[in-house]
Amino acid sequence: MKENPLKDKSYDFALKIIATCRELQVGLYEFVLSGQLVRSGTSIDANAEQAIGAQSKRDFLSKIAISYKEARESNYWLRLLRDSKLLETEKANRLILDSEELIQIMGAIISTTKKGLNKNNKK
Repeated sequence: MKENPLKDKSYDFALKIIATCRELQVGLYEFVLSGQLVRSGTSIDANAEQAIGAQSKRDFLSKIAISYKEARESNYWLRLLRDSKLLETEKANRLILDSEELIQIMGAIISTTKKGLNKNNKK
């Protein structure tokens, strides 16, 4: 099977988010913010998975764009948890870097895909 860095990284990120949210919910009984984070953090990979099975380039672009937005949302929740001292700074910063890497990868995919669609539309 062909390697897919986005798929691998987004799946790994989802696992880290689940573990982090489990710790938050057990240790601090914090359910609202961790619930938001687990939804957005696992949605990144779920939408990337849907993009792989897309029916068209436009469908692919739509799913990747959703995944991109979920990564940005996850980044927000992580910063909020860190800055409110609910999540250890070092742990939060590692996850924030992971989310920023996913954002960069998907931003590049979106840009490249849009260029390809625009080229095909001009023909």
